[in-house]
Amino acid sequence: MGDTTKPRQVRIPDGYWATYETVCARLGRTRAEDINDHIRALVEEHGTPEEIRLIEQADHELAQRRSRKGGRPSITAPEE
Repeated sequence: MGDTTKPRQVRIPDGYWATYETVCARLGRTRAEDINDHIRALVEEHGTPEEIRLIEQADHELAQRRSRKGGRPSITAPEE
C-alpha cells in the first residue's frame, strides 16, 4: 500500500450526494468518513484474511500520516 489517499470517482445522482452530505453533517461526520467506515465494515465482515490484513495495514498507515500532520481536520457544519 502507498502512503497516500487518492480521490476516487463514482457515479452518484446529485440528489443522493447532496442528501447524504446533510445527513452525515447532522451526524457530525463527513461523507468520506462514512464511506471509509462502510468499506472497512464490509471488508471486515466479508473479506478474506488477506483483505482484512490489507485494510488493517491501510488503517495503520493512515494513523501514522495523521499523527505526523496534526490529525484529522476539524469538521465545521455548513452554514444555512
